[in-house]
Amino acid sequence: MRRRTKTPPAPLPQRAGVDPVRLRLPADPEGAWATVRDHLAGRYAGAIGAARVDAMLAEGRFVGADGVPVGGDEPYTAGRYLWFHRDLPAEERVPFEIGVVHRDERVVVADKPHFLATTPRGRHVTETALARLRRELDLPWLQPAHRLDRLTAGLALFVVRPEDRGAYQTLFRDRLVRKEYEAVAAYDPGLALPVTVRSRIVKERGDLAAREEAGEPNSESRVELLEHRGGLGRYRLVPETGRTHQLRVHMNALGVPILNDPLYPVVREEGPEDWTRPLQLLARTLEFTDPFTGSRTSFTSRLTLTGLD
Repeated sequence: MRRRTKTPPAPLPQRAGVDPVRLRLPADPEGAWATVRDHLAGRYAGAIGAARVDAMLAEGRFVGADGVPVGGDEPYTAGRYLWFHRDLPAEERVPFEIGVVHRDERVVVADKPHFLATTPRGRHVTETALARLRRELDLPWLQPAHRLDRLTAGLALFVVRPEDRGAYQTLFRDRLVRKEYEAVAAYDPGLALPVTVRSRIVKERGDLAAREEAGEPNSESRVELLEHRGGLGRYRLVPETGRTHQLRVHMNALGVPILNDPLYPVVREEGPEDWTRPLQLLARTLEFTDPFTGSRTSFTSRLTLTGLD
């Protein structure tokens, strides 16, 4: 059996709570890359451009496993690891704080506000729950056990030590975490509730919204009405699966899209964030058996939805 090569530790520190990018130079059977610069210029031509790659090489921004800057004219070596810090984008601060519902030596359960991404991705890098928590709690090795949509508020589980992360991720992968959400949406007196919605949801790369299509269901959600007034209802949503935008898609399919949803039923044009109109969806509870202590534990968000106020 082929033995896996252990990835060397990052030789660069974090910046603003964000890890350096690690890349491994791939095999080059056609001999297209004589130098490190040849590969990097082609690899990042679309993202930052060859001129920016040249500037970063000149600034010593790419380093090897020993932390020594890599010269662009160095011979290309397949399998070699390189690290660098991306240029951090200018980001508007999300004007809401992250609450900490629970913290111990293994996990942090955070109350993520609306509009804040869970992890660095795309144009959201330093303004993410992970980067903020690393800085604010002085926990540089903190990692998410799962992901909560940027527009959704509520409970997100983070793992303090890298060696523990796999055990908590497995809980989510194997559907051993009971998750309960709350939503505010239109009230339809003709809609028979509670109801369990099952459908096939597809989300393609590059598309903002997911869609339902014919075929074997891959998603399941239970929807219950908690109260209603003024044409709006407050709902309890219990997902049995975790497809992208699942609860938003299922509520829209029932004819009661979640209040302030910018994608369902109609994709709105992108523009400046309207902090006064958050998506009315909240990850209310997380419940699971801790993989290390064996104890059953439950956490409840301290946040509230304002759609019915």
